[in-house]
Amino acid sequence: MEILDFDVVVVGGGPAGASAARMASNNGCKVALIEKEKEIAETVRTSGVTWISDIEIFGIPDECYNPIKKFSFYSPNNSVTISDKIAKAAVLDVRKTYRFLVKRAEDAGTEIFVGTNVFEVLKNSSGSCTGVVAKSNEKQIQFNGKIIIDASGFVSVIAKELGNVTQWKKFGVGAEFEVKTERLEHDNWWLMVGQEYSPAGYAWIFPTSKNTARIGVGIGKPDSDVDPTIRLNELIDKKMGPIKDLGKIEKIEFHYGLIPNEGLTRKTVYDNLILVGDSAGQANPLVLEGIRYAIRFGEVAGKVAADAIRVGDTSEAILMKYEQEWKKAIESKINSAMKVQNRWVGLSDEEWDKELSIIDELTTDEFLDFIRADFGVTKMVKLAAHHPKMIVRQLFNMVKGT
Repeated sequence: MEILDFDVVVVGGGPAGASAARMASNNGCKVALIEKEKEIAETVRTSGVTWISDIEIFGIPDECYNPIKKFSFYSPNNSVTISDKIAKAAVLDVRKTYRFLVKRAEDAGTEIFVGTNVFEVLKNSSGSCTGVVAKSNEKQIQFNGKIIIDASGFVSVIAKELGNVTQWKKFGVGAEFEVKTERLEHDNWWLMVGQEYSPAGYAWIFPTSKNTARIGVGIGKPDSDVDPTIRLNELIDKKMGPIKDLGKIEKIEFHYGLIPNEGLTRKTVYDNLILVGDSAGQANPLVLEGIRYAIRFGEVAGKVAADAIRVGDTSEAILMKYEQEWKKAIESKINSAMKVQNRWVGLSDEEWDKELSIIDELTTDEFLDFIRADFGVTKMVKLAAHHPKMIVRQLFNMVKGT
């Protein structure tokens, strides 16, 4: 067995892992990034929705995303569109983006190991993680690390093997086709809600270019036992809702993924170990998007890990700075978003028709703050107090917990 020594070992080559690896490398650490697939983003598991304000902060180039100016909602008997003059949302080219992030980590000094599947977690006498053993082709490699960062996504390979976490019980399952379309309003996305589209979830059309889009269905588990793949094919075959306006549809590629939906319930640091991204449950429950959190808190994890190694203390107490920072940034917002999600899950088709009328009363910025789960207390109090529509004020009051 080949034995390799690193300061930081990152398991998972998605946005969380790539960002953690880059930041640790930039701060003087010897870093390994381990990805089980033969290529970064060989399999796409996300629809790639995010926000241009975050993209600009992260330095993701323009060619990695399609900008979105309009936001359309469809319920069985209602539809609304909110639009702006400038694009504020985006649909990522997932492969291009993930590969850009990993290349940036590699340029910073991270050693990349693709086609390398972790099958054993190493522990010291106190049960703390000290490394992993992985298989690459026919070779076994032992990666020793002072800190291990679990960025393995929904499956949480390292934390689960150590017995620190159990499988997520509440989660979203998404199935989508990347398609070529005959007609497409490429700067508009569509969210479709109601029982015929998705019980305990929603369906979507997210344009990726002038003539390509992702059509998908997300189902909340265990709230519904509907298979999202079966429902997706039914919606496309029957040309349901706005799908009918796309004209001829040519399926290019199928994507399938899982995302945790329990809120921020996990402890995310232990001696020598940090959880980040989907491993940590860092996702916005309203539209189940988490790429921006994965990148942002991956960077925090990498910096905290480097600082701990610099002072020679990789204990939970020192690494807790990571958990404190991400909780301060998003915990209250995610808790508020969970209230809205719990409201949405139980809506009937008739209630969804009314809910869209509430959404139609929002300005673009109000809508984006809402759907992004950007629920700042001051902002919510102001909106709840001064919004001209009583029904909207009631929604904001629920969000801020009054």
